[in-house]
Amino acid sequence: MHNGTTITQFIIEEQRHIEGATGDFTSLLNDIVTACKVISNMVNKGELIGVLGSAGSENVQGETQKKLDILTNEVFIKSNEWAGHLAAMASEEMDDVYPIPDKYPRGKYLLTFDPLDGSSNTDVNVSVGTIFSILKCPGECSARPGAEGFLQAGTEQVAAGYALYGPSTMMVLTTGNGVNGFTLDADIGEFILTNPNMTIPADTREFAINASNMRHWEAPVKRYVDECLAGKTGPRGEDFNMRWVASMVAEVHRILMRGGIFMYPLDEKMKAKGTEGKLRLLYEGNPMSMIVEQAGGAASTGRERIMEVKPNGLHQRVPVVLGSKNEVERVVSYHKED
Repeated sequence: MHNGTTITQFIIEEQRHIEGATGDFTSLLNDIVTACKVISNMVNKGELIGVLGSAGSENVQGETQKKLDILTNEVFIKSNEWAGHLAAMASEEMDDVYPIPDKYPRGKYLLTFDPLDGSSNTDVNVSVGTIFSILKCPGECSARPGAEGFLQAGTEQVAAGYALYGPSTMMVLTTGNGVNGFTLDADIGEFILTNPNMTIPADTREFAINASNMRHWEAPVKRYVDECLAGKTGPRGEDFNMRWVASMVAEVHRILMRGGIFMYPLDEKMKAKGTEGKLRLLYEGNPMSMIVEQAGGAASTGRERIMEVKPNGLHQRVPVVLGSKNEVERVVSYHKED
């Protein structure tokens, strides 16, 4: 017998503090939790059930899809389309909006998700995760909402979260009232509250960036990283550690646990290609920014708050600089000086 708080109990208790709550939101979160449990099981079994390797296809961003990208996307759809809580879904792995089929009732929420962030890591058994965001459907949702319904600033998010599939499976969730972490107890099939009120230290000596892009960085980013690498003999007067997992979920989780700054900035290579960044605003930037800000951190493109960016398309990309507040503000100040 466990004696902790399950994620279902936690969500229901939070709902009781919301006047006029109908239970739809709680049920939707429970369906998302179920999907993440299924995905955790698939990732955990890996090659035992033949789900590793390339699917031989590309997603809308032109990225090679892994078998697990396609399978986990399907899991999320099937877990969430039937219950009547959603009007539509949008995924990093789908070109267009997925409207709820006519045979199911439609609800008042919209769901965006990256079903398996960092999926290239699955073949080498490194941590990956699922990211999701919940929005209210604007206007009348009895009709099928199109892409425009999803083009809301991150400040409009009702909730955001991620599941981390690592040595243990964790769910990290915010509904706008702080951030809480839950660990999956496989013996009973429940997520148990293990990390209440997660907060990010304002200061850090750890940064994460893909250093292979150094030659393309803009001057403010190059300045910041050079100062970190200079260590105690440099202008910062402190030694810094550098990390890079190539899984945003793993990077953000580390920051939530011990502080740090994660950067996937705009660079000259992106500008030459006419792209605005690397990471997707709706599926990665906004949900992770909500989590980080709710934990006391900051999230910026380098030039503006990510959650205030008005989306112009389902698959819009943005630069991302997030984590410990004082370090993010330093990077932003360098952009202002440039």
